Amino acid sequence: MQPQPCKPLYTPEERRRRDQSPWTLVQGILAPVQFLVFLISLYLVLHFLATGDGESVATVSIVVKTLVLYAIMITGAIWEREVFGRYLFAPAFFWEDVFSMLVLALHTAYLVALAAGALDTHGLMLLALAAYAAYVINAAQFLIKLRTARLEHARDREALVEAAE
Repeated sequence: MQPQPCKPLYTPEERRRRDQSPWTLVQGILAPVQFLVFLISLYLVLHFLATGDGESVATVSIVVKTLVLYAIMITGAIWEREVFGRYLFAPAFFWEDVFSMLVLALHTAYLVALAAGALDTHGLMLLALAAYAAYVINAAQFLIKLRTARLEHARDREALVEAAE
């Protein structure tokens, strides 16, 4: 029995649309910005939990992190629509999008709990850490997809060079 070849992440037409979309650049900028905001906020939250100092700055950092998450989710959905023809759950990014919904739900739960006074500060910070743990897993999913896309592109270029020889 022959192993089934993996379906490529992008068809040639999807790759062309991806490369021509301005949202690809937006995602390429927002992703590292979001990661930097995450690292700063994570430090501030952990500092607050360890020392009890900096509650308001940690809270503001979580809200900023959540707003950046919303921005990358909205622009990512637009990107996915341009590349794959649907706003979310394109087969190539189905599981990443599923997990993104969990990340979004946890961040939104933080905002709701903050606005409603549903949790004390310690509980809010723990909820933020749960959201951040989910974000790290989701970011790893997307990094794996980015690496896969780069490897496929390199393999395709190599095959073209071999065919031309």
